[in-house]
Amino acid sequence: MRGGLAARLLPQTKFGGPIPWVIAILIALVVIAAAGGLSLRNLAENARADLSGAVTVQIIEADAEQRDAKAVSAAGILADQPLVTSVRIVPEEELNALLEPWLGAAAGSDDVPVPALIDVELSRNASASEVAGLQSALDAAVAGARVDAQSDWLKPVYDALAALQYLALALITLVAFATGAAVWLAARSAFSNHSETVEVIHLLGGTDAQVTRIFQRSVVRDAAFGSIVGLIFGLAAVWLLGQQFAALDSGMVGGGGLGWTDWLIIAAIPVAGVLLALLTARVTIKVALRSML
Repeated sequence: MRGGLAARLLPQTKFGGPIPWVIAILIALVVIAAAGGLSLRNLAENARADLSGAVTVQIIEADAEQRDAKAVSAAGILADQPLVTSVRIVPEEELNALLEPWLGAAAGSDDVPVPALIDVELSRNASASEVAGLQSALDAAVAGARVDAQSDWLKPVYDALAALQYLALALITLVAFATGAAVWLAARSAFSNHSETVEVIHLLGGTDAQVTRIFQRSVVRDAAFGSIVGLIFGLAAVWLLGQQFAALDSGMVGGGGLGWTDWLIIAAIPVAGVLLALLTARVTIKVALRSML
């Protein structure tokens, strides 16, 4: 018995059933979760790369003239250090602009003593002992100077970003299990509805492989349709979210953009969804056929 005759004996499902749309929703969720996880990874990597080779020096002094003099002295000491590539004393106007959202007009007032800040670029990521060496060099000549590694400031942020990435990965895993379960239920239901026809096909000389291919063809067609629709909806949601974050006009948020490798990973999601549906349907039908014997 040829496969074409067997396929004509077994009615095929249509796109109007619920399974393609269930798969579309699940694929859309995976696309959004994957895009979010990749964006968070890029954001963390870019922020870490930008701050890993930099430290900030604070000069804590109430008297403005002494504070400025200590800042100049500290900048000269730091410039002589072999690990340091550039030193910049942050202008007072820039500090006031940074503090104004929190302190208002008091940010530029003499009533609020603001420490002098020095941005220091290093030739590489400094270890804890090297940062301590910079602190010791300043302690010997500048009282009230404090060296802070900028990457330490954002460690809680890095931890939060890592937790969100793991959450996105867990969501993708759960959705993958849900997709497999949906395909399994659909394949079992379709097989049960056509079990008598399958028996007739067997009596006419049809093989289990032919019957399996018929069901697989139907499942793959529905899964491909649902995956494409889900990809479109997922990309639309990612684009809208991207526009919302771009409106924040934040340099840190801008570091979370997706590269071409990220888009390739997202484009592979529908393919992975179809392959998962194919494998699940194949195993389901084979088990169901074995139970008929």
